[in-house]
Amino acid sequence: MKIAVTGATGFLGRHLVKELLQGYSVVAISRGGGMPPGLSPSEAAGVTAVAGDVTDLASLQAAFAGVGAVVHAAGKVSHDPADAAEMWAVHVEGTMNVAHAAAAAGVRRLIHLSSSGTIAVNNTGAIQNEDAPSPLPVVQGWSYYRAKLFAEEQLLKHGPEGLEVVVLNPSLLLGPGDDARGLSTGPVRVFLDGEVPLSPPGGVCFVDVRDVADATKRALRKGKPGRRYLLGGANLSFHDFYQRLARISGKPAPMAALPKAARKVLSWLPALGRDDDIGFGVRVDRWSMELACHYWYVDWARAEKELGWMPRDPLETLEDTVFDLLEKRSRATQRFSPAS
Repeated sequence: MKIAVTGATGFLGRHLVKELLQGYSVVAISRGGGMPPGLSPSEAAGVTAVAGDVTDLASLQAAFAGVGAVVHAAGKVSHDPADAAEMWAVHVEGTMNVAHAAAAAGVRRLIHLSSSGTIAVNNTGAIQNEDAPSPLPVVQGWSYYRAKLFAEEQLLKHGPEGLEVVVLNPSLLLGPGDDARGLSTGPVRVFLDGEVPLSPPGGVCFVDVRDVADATKRALRKGKPGRRYLLGGANLSFHDFYQRLARISGKPAPMAALPKAARKVLSWLPALGRDDDIGFGVRVDRWSMELACHYWYVDWARAEKELGWMPRDPLETLEDTVFDLLEKRSRATQRFSPAS
């Protein structure tokens, strides 16, 4: 059976393609139409790379011809209010384009890769499951998560009749293979740059990108239509998160954690960091600081029970992320160093 993957050349998309090739052939869809990087010649033989854009319904209809299922992983991340219209077009309208094009092509099942931020972000530190109330009061000021939330709601409530929709909600994606300046591994990269003298006051959940690819493959067979599945690997305060990165990398750990009042300070100073970095000696924008002042803890028991899924040891994920980023830096330094 052929599986179509949107966003196939992205961080998650590359891992999805490699995982799905163990049992399926893959139609890799991206705006540029290129082959996902990192494939061996034997793997590439099982991939058809085509151009498609989620904002262009006709391009999707052509790309989905003859496929048995669609995995929708395409998207763009921005928390800047100036990008709100683009976030809506890509995530809400784009997701519905994917659903309608899949239904028109006779596809039976759609796996939608969403975000844990449509369920599990809060101000209290609670560990949330799929039955948590809508976090709209929290995320309404963040254009990316607001769009992802409405995309999910539209898809589950108003998706085409007969299309089996399964939603996966991964937390922060870590692991090897992200671009050198990729957003997903940004929190680790910022730490490696030595720019976290004080930890944010919130908490993070992360999951290995390879485990999300595995969950996606399982959801094709075992996911229950209309269900959402949170995917996580570890829930940690940001201070504990950076302490672990310090032990792995040998970099200095943050001196202390900022007080919870930092979130209130941001609300009192709405202009702080909107046009530049937030200050305090670190290159962090306002939106990143706002996110890091909240808690993103998730309960992934449903995925374990219904999909038979289990995340790997989170220490392995952190080590692989750190070493991959450091290796990329080393190669870049060697490439641009003057000849001796």
